[in-house]
Amino acid sequence: MNLIVEDLGLIEYETAWKLQDEYAREIAEGIRPPTLLLLEHPHVYTFGRRGKQENLLWGESQLKEKGIAIHWVDRGGDVTYHGPGQLVGYPLIPLIPLTPTPLPPGEERRGEGETRIPDADYVGYVRKLEQSLIIALANLGLVAGQRPGLTGVWVQADVHSRCPRCKPEDRRKPAKIAAIGVKVDARGVSRHGFALNVNPDMEYWDGIIACGLQDEPVASLADLLEEPPSMERVKREVIKAFEDVFDQPEHDRRDSPRRSE
Repeated sequence: MNLIVEDLGLIEYETAWKLQDEYAREIAEGIRPPTLLLLEHPHVYTFGRRGKQENLLWGESQLKEKGIAIHWVDRGGDVTYHGPGQLVGYPLIPLIPLTPTPLPPGEERRGEGETRIPDADYVGYVRKLEQSLIIALANLGLVAGQRPGLTGVWVQADVHSRCPRCKPEDRRKPAKIAAIGVKVDARGVSRHGFALNVNPDMEYWDGIIACGLQDEPVASLADLLEEPPSMERVKREVIKAFEDVFDQPEHDRRDSPRRSE
């Protein structure tokens, strides 16, 4: 199947969230091909279905001073940060044949109509997202990988030791460079996705316990490479790796006007 890649530039979180709903519905109805949205968000903390309020460390005055919005959303995982300089990708792709299964008698509705969420290889899908980012990072000159029992993409301690801004005790640990949180809707279409730290302001991670993982450092490409790549180059590598991993060799790229609310 062909893949549409839409570059949305800097876009408010809620606008992109609504756009995912619109596009996922069109994909389920067969009137839109699978779509990968690439974008950046203004400063925002998002809490997934396992999010805990205590993982927000900054108070209301600090959030206001830093201009941070907060959203509780329907993806997996806990709290994460999105902001300028971070590449966010939302793959909207059908993971199974688009044939919803009716709810059995007496089962409550789940907000997706009278259907149950179909069987899909959620874990396998997340592993493919990780693999795509690992390949892209390798092509950008950075060795990264997975960690058993943890979601996301990580650099090992020997790589993280290059980080000049990081605390000495943190440089001895692996660091997360990309977070992943997804949802698969009742018709088998994926939502949400990944966030790759290219060159964001890393201070914003001080306001949360990212992904609910205490004492797990976070890093960016700018921390670890002498000359961080441009966002455009990172996008090209991510698209190519995504196509290779998901076996989608062709795509149409659509550069959309920058949106705001």
